[in-house]
Amino acid sequence: MKNPRPQPAQSVTAPRTLSRVVPHPTALKALTHPVRLRMLGMLRVDGPATATQLAVRLGLNSGATSYHLRQLAQYGFIEEAPHASRRDRWWRASHELTSVPASEVEGEALDLDLAFNQAILSLQVGQMQQALEEYAELPVEWRKASTASDIIIPMTAEQAEALTKLTDTILEAMRVAPPLGELAPPDMVPFSIMLHAFPYPGRLPHREEDDGS
Repeated sequence: MKNPRPQPAQSVTAPRTLSRVVPHPTALKALTHPVRLRMLGMLRVDGPATATQLAVRLGLNSGATSYHLRQLAQYGFIEEAPHASRRDRWWRASHELTSVPASEVEGEALDLDLAFNQAILSLQVGQMQQALEEYAELPVEWRKASTASDIIIPMTAEQAEALTKLTDTILEAMRVAPPLGELAPPDMVPFSIMLHAFPYPGRLPHREEDDGS
C-alpha cells in the first residue's frame, strides 16, 4: 500500500498586536461628530485617502472634509500617510481600534460617554440598514455567515460583565487576520460584528437625582 501523498502545510498567521487608542475626554468629544466617525471608519477599513476622495464618498465639500480631518489629526486619531503624490495630502488611521471603557464618573465625562455612544449607535444603525438592503444580493455563503440575533438571559451584573468578555474572542480573530486597509486574499472581505449588551429597558430603577439633602 502506497503512503498517502503529503499535504501542504496550512499557513498560520502569527497573532499580531492590535494598535488601539483610549481617548481622553477632550479627544472623545471630537469623535461625537458622526462625520468624523464615518471618516475614521473609512480610513481604517479602506486604507489611506485624500480629503477630496473622502468628500466624494461622504457627499461633502472638500473644505468641510479637510476641517474634520484636521480635528481627527489634532487628537491623534489619524496621521499623514507617506505617498508618491506630492500634490495631495494623504491620511491614514493611527490605530485599528478605539477603546472607551465604561464610565464610572459623573458630570461632563458621563455626558461625553453618552454622546459618543449615541453617535456610534446612529452609525451602526445606518450600516445595519445598508447591510439589510444588500442581503438579498449576497452570495449564499455570505448570507449564511450573516445573522441578526436577539437573546435575553436573566443574570446578575457580574455574570453579564463576564459574558461581554466574548469581545476578547472576537479580538483574537482580528489578531490573526490581515490588517484592515491592506490587500487581503480574494475570498476575504471586511466582516462587521456589532455587540450590544444592556439590561432590558425599563427593568431597573432609575437613580434618583441628588437633591442636595
